[in-house]
Amino acid sequence: MKEKFKNYIHKDYTFDKSTWVGIFCLIIVFAGVFGFLYEFIFYYFNSGMKQFYYRGGNFLPWINIYAIGAVLIFLFTYKERKNPLFVFLVSVITSGVLEYIGGFIMEHIMKVKCWDYSKEILSFGNINGYVCLRSVLVFGISSLLLIYVLVPFCFFLAHRMKKKHFLIFSYTLCAIFLFDELYNLIFARLFSLPRASEFYKKLGVPYIYFNQ
Repeated sequence: MKEKFKNYIHKDYTFDKSTWVGIFCLIIVFAGVFGFLYEFIFYYFNSGMKQFYYRGGNFLPWINIYAIGAVLIFLFTYKERKNPLFVFLVSVITSGVLEYIGGFIMEHIMKVKCWDYSKEILSFGNINGYVCLRSVLVFGISSLLLIYVLVPFCFFLAHRMKKKHFLIFSYTLCAIFLFDELYNLIFARLFSLPRASEFYKKLGVPYIYFNQ
């Protein structure tokens, strides 16, 4: 295992394009699920440890901004993976910029505010509620898990599985999560279909709604 990790750090892998797409598909899925779990746990503590809340706007446990952030961080830091400090610092900056731009666009263009750090615990250094020190530090630490745990695991699967099986697995898994996202983000709005939040409300699941 130690030798394999050294190879990951020092060796430049040469996957073909379709396999790289499959690897990105897995990063998208796993990072989005990680984000859901992080918020699921965080908002339990934020609410005084009285209630777990469902987060995100999808049926599946997946949040898109974490997937976007993971892809950006991978692109910005993978070639510098020999330097964990570089990975951490670039990830802190990247996640902070992404959160601020994403939060600003959603509030002022889409007219929804999906998070407001000024109203949450551990919100020191928050800027307009879009970004705070706690969030970027958590994402910086998470980026280390991304580059040094998740990506090597995806490489391992790509090497260990037959190419056809790996591509079917990664493409299909990602397609399911992305369809869920597109359904709730676009199709449900266009065709007046039930969205995930409405579905979970009927089931009695505690749900944090976006502020309109």
